[in-house]
Amino acid sequence: MRSHKRHNVKTAVLLALITLFALSCSRDEAEKIGVLYVLHGGMDSYQDQYLWDASVQMFSYDPNHPVYQAVIWNSESWSMVLQIEFGIKFIRKYEFEYDRIGGTDPFHTISGRQLADLKAELDRNGYGYTFEVDFASWMSGDRVDHYAYPRYIYNVPAGIVPTPPFVTEEGISECTYCGEQEPGGPWPGCDPERYNVDGPVERLLNKGVSKIMVIDMTMAGIRFYKTFDVVQLAKRALDDWNAEHGTSVPLIWINDYANLMEDSYPSAPEGWTPFLGTPETDRSVVANGRPNPVAADPDLYEMHADSLDAAMSDTVPDADTGIILFNHGLFDRNRAFFDPKINDTVMVNTRIKDLMIKRHPDMDPDCIVGAYGGVKEMNPENGLVERTREMRGEDLAHAYMHETDQELPGGEWGYRYWEALEYLKNRGVRHIVIGFTQVAADSVLTMVEVYNQIGKEIGVRTWLKHAGGNYDFYPEAGHPFADYWGNWVDTGCASDPLGSFAASGMLAPSDTATGSCCFTMGGCDDGGMYPPPRQTPLNAARGDMDPSLAFDLSDYGHLGYDPEKGPPGPGGPVQDQYTGTWEVYSPMNADPRLAKLMARHVMNALTTPLVWIANGERSGIASGEIVTWEARIANDDGLGYTCRWFNRKQGDSDWTEMCDQSASCTWIPVASTTATYDIRCTATDSQNRSGEATWEGFTVW
Repeated sequence: MRSHKRHNVKTAVLLALITLFALSCSRDEAEKIGVLYVLHGGMDSYQDQYLWDASVQMFSYDPNHPVYQAVIWNSESWSMVLQIEFGIKFIRKYEFEYDRIGGTDPFHTISGRQLADLKAELDRNGYGYTFEVDFASWMSGDRVDHYAYPRYIYNVPAGIVPTPPFVTEEGISECTYCGEQEPGGPWPGCDPERYNVDGPVERLLNKGVSKIMVIDMTMAGIRFYKTFDVVQLAKRALDDWNAEHGTSVPLIWINDYANLMEDSYPSAPEGWTPFLGTPETDRSVVANGRPNPVAADPDLYEMHADSLDAAMSDTVPDADTGIILFNHGLFDRNRAFFDPKINDTVMVNTRIKDLMIKRHPDMDPDCIVGAYGGVKEMNPENGLVERTREMRGEDLAHAYMHETDQELPGGEWGYRYWEALEYLKNRGVRHIVIGFTQVAADSVLTMVEVYNQIGKEIGVRTWLKHAGGNYDFYPEAGHPFADYWGNWVDTGCASDPLGSFAASGMLAPSDTATGSCCFTMGGCDDGGMYPPPRQTPLNAARGDMDPSLAFDLSDYGHLGYDPEKGPPGPGGPVQDQYTGTWEVYSPMNADPRLAKLMARHVMNALTTPLVWIANGERSGIASGEIVTWEARIANDDGLGYTCRWFNRKQGDSDWTEMCDQSASCTWIPVASTTATYDIRCTATDSQNRSGEATWEGFTVW
C-alpha cells in the first residue's frame, strides 16, 4: 500500500512537471519580447540636413515651444531653423568638431556594437524567450527612422493653427522640408517623405511582440528627461497601435520602472511643459524607494573605474592624483520638478569614488570630486538673465536635485568644473583624470568638447598626450584643441560695440564689425583687448555669439593667470598656473560587460518582481508616530506576491525584520530607536521569484 502511494505521488509529480514544461514551451513559443535600446543619438557626419532634422526633433517634444508651434509644420518658416543663433552656433561648432576627428563620429558604430552584443546576450537566455531588438534616439539627425515616432513629426498635429504673421493657412504643411529654401538649394539625396515611415516601436509591434522593455543608456543608465521624452513618445505610438488593433501591449522603462518621472510631473496648468516656467501645481513625489536598477548595478561602476584607471599617469603616484567626475546638468531649472538625473548622478559618482578608493588606497578621498558646467546668470547692470564669462558662456548645467528649490548637490559633488580644477590645482595634485560618467559611448562630445572645456582652464601642453599626440582620434592635427573655445562666436569687434549685435539676441552678428576681435590670452600685437569687449547692447541679453564669451586655449590655461601681471609664458606656466598633467577617459564603449549588464536587467524585469516602495511621500517621522510602508509591483502579472520588510540603522550591517507576508507594513518606532534607517522590502511571487527595493535614509527623530 505504501509502495502504491509512492508510485502515485511519483506519477503525479511527473505529470505536473510535464504539464509545467508543456505550458512553458507553449508560452515561450507564442511570446515574443520587444526590447527598445534608447540612446542619445547624433549623426555620423555633419550635414546641414542632419542638423535641421536633429533640431526639429529636439523641439518636437515640447508642444508649448515656439519652434513646435510655428516652425515644424510651417513651410514658410522651415529655413529659420539654421538661420537663428542656435542653428548658426551649432553649424560652426560641428564643422570644427567633425573635421578635427576626421569627419566621422564613432558614436553610432559603437552603439551598434552594443546593440548587437545585447541581442546576442538576450538570445542566450535560459527561459526560451524570443527577442526582437531595436533602438530609439532622442536625436536622430541622420537616422530619422529611429526617432521614436517619425509620423508624429510628419503629420500636422490637431493643435497647430494658422497664427499670422508667423503661420498662414497656406504655410501649414506636413513636415517634408528638403532644404529648398537654403542658400545652397535643396539637400542632395534628401527624401521629403523620410518622416512618413514606421519607427522602432511600430517595427517591434509589426513583428508580433507581446510587450516592450525599454533599456536606457542615453546617460549611461542615469534617468534623464531626454529618455523620458523618448519613452513618452514611444507610449504615444504604442497607444495609437493598441487603439487601432484592439491590443494591450505594455511597455516598461526598466531604468524608471516605478514611474518616478511620470508620477512627479507637474499637473497644472494642463499640458504644462518646462518651456512654460514654474508650474501652478507640482506633484511632489519622493524619489526614495523608486530605484534605478541599471544605474545601481555594481558592474557599471567597475567599467567606469577601469576607464579612470586607463587615464592615470604612469609616472604620477596615486597620492598625487585627482579625479573629476564631470557631468552635464539639466537643460533648464524647471526640469528639476520631475527629473532625477542629478540624484542618479550623485549616487553613481559616490559609488565610483568608493570603488576607486578601494582600488587605490593611497589616493586622497578629498581629491575625487564631481563637477558641472555653467548656467546663465542675472546681470545686475541690466537686470537680464544672460550668458556670462564667469559661467563660461554656458547654460546646460542646472544641476538641481529632484523636487528641490534649485538645490545643487552637496559636498564634493557641487563644483563647477573650473572650480573643481582650481581646487585640485591648489591641493597640489600632479595629474588630473576627467571622467564623464553620463556617457556609454565616445562621440564628438567626449572627444572634442570636454577636452576644450578642460584645456582652456589648465592648458593644452599639460594634456597627457601632448608630446606625441593622439592620431587615432585626431588624424590630421593629433589633438582636439581649437585656437579658442567657443570658436562659434562672432569674430568682428566694433569700436562702438553697443550697435554691433541685433538687439533681439535672436539673430547672429554679421561679422562685419569694424575690427577683428583678439582671442589671444594676454592680448594681441595690434593692441586688441583680451577678452574681447562685450558686443551685445546692454539692453539685450548676451547670447552665444558674443565674442566676449570665448576663451583662448593657451599653453597653460587661465586658472592662476592674471593678465595684469604680464603675458603668458609659452615655455612654461607663469604665476600660479597648473604644472601637472591631465587626461580625459574613454567610456566603456564596446566593453562586453555592458551588454551583459543590460541583458541581465531585461531578463530580471521579465522573470522577477520589480518592486518599489511608497509611504505617503514622507522622508521621516518623530518617534511614536505611524508610518505605513507599501510595496508596489511594476510588472504585476496577477500571480500574487508575499512581502517581507526589514530595517537597518545606517552604519549597521544587520537587517531586522519588521513585517512578514504583507504588501504593507505599519511601523511605530519608539523613542529609543531614533536614528536614520534604510528600509527594505523583498517581494516573492507564487513561483518563488524574488525582487527587492530599498528606501535609504528614513529619519526617526
